[in-house]
Amino acid sequence: MKDILWLVGNTLSVTFRKKKNIIMYLFMPLIGIFIALVAYGGDTKTNLHVGVVNHDQQVISQDTVKFLQGLKNVKVSKINESQIQDKITSGTLDTVITLDEGYSESVLKGAPKHIEITSIKGAAITSYVKSYLYQYIDNISTISQIADGNQQAFDKMYKDFQTSTFKVTTQVVTDTSKGKGMTYTTVGFLIMIMLMSAGNMSEIILTEKENRTYFRLLSTPISARKYILSNVIVNMIVMTIQVIITLTVLTTIFNIDIQIPLIEAALVLFTFALVAVGLALVIVSFSNSRSAANALQNLIVLPTVMLSGCFWPLEVMPDSLQKIANFLPQRWTLSTITALQEGNTLGSLYLNFMILLGFALAFFLIAIYKFGRNNNTKSFV
Repeated sequence: MKDILWLVGNTLSVTFRKKKNIIMYLFMPLIGIFIALVAYGGDTKTNLHVGVVNHDQQVISQDTVKFLQGLKNVKVSKINESQIQDKITSGTLDTVITLDEGYSESVLKGAPKHIEITSIKGAAITSYVKSYLYQYIDNISTISQIADGNQQAFDKMYKDFQTSTFKVTTQVVTDTSKGKGMTYTTVGFLIMIMLMSAGNMSEIILTEKENRTYFRLLSTPISARKYILSNVIVNMIVMTIQVIITLTVLTTIFNIDIQIPLIEAALVLFTFALVAVGLALVIVSFSNSRSAANALQNLIVLPTVMLSGCFWPLEVMPDSLQKIANFLPQRWTLSTITALQEGNTLGSLYLNFMILLGFALAFFLIAIYKFGRNNNTKSFV
């Protein structure tokens, strides 16, 4: 155990002696957060700018304007008819509502007319105002029909309608899609960094074989098994720090709600870290030099990261590629995070964890077998 701890400490000391390694291993994962902020940042809540031209100037038309002014997320401006074209084309106003003479009278007759809505942005803008305005007008028309020409009865019901204690209350539901999207993007980028970090850390084995340090170590009481185990521990330490830093910065500094407890998110990523280390050892075991390991790493990591949906939602890819993604550990990691965000418990996702641990076990067994058969001690070119 003492030998393993010495190897771990020595590897960490040599690795992080270089400042560029500190940036690469500890701060590179944070780039995923900034990518997520760019992709999902900004306040999507906007006000609808509505202009009103009131030619009618009756009580009902004036009350209609007051009703529009009371709508949430709607900013009403009173303008003249001559300003309509300029305000609309310049984008100052999203839509203009014109109440012509006879509007109030038509509403009282139960057949609302003399109202015009002008917009160049289409139904996406006007539908919100129409849904509230037309309902308001229909309510007044209904009161007029019930009064059946009795002005006194209409005035009483209209007054009660305007001062009604019955109000429609709205409850704002928090939009969680933004937080989930940012979490997905951040975790996807972190997965790629973890795979690359594991590959680079495992390449230390090849580096020390090239400069003969590895074989000098094996001439001491340190065995090859201890040496490989120390490399695995170093890998896990580095990736644990990466996960903790990323999740802490994401939730604490940027206040992003990832919709699941931090410990659960960390557990999923720690499980994937074992997969990343196992895959890195497989790559090293099949490589005779650092250049070969780098080429093999690029050949495996980048395509699988893209196919598994780390950079974009899996749903945008063809069905054939989505089926391939089911055979990739990155996909199972992301789907586990997504399932937890949807309210599933850790216990209900035992199959996901078993699959990830199965990937890790398979990679470690392949690496152990390959390392056991590789007795080549010649110098690297």
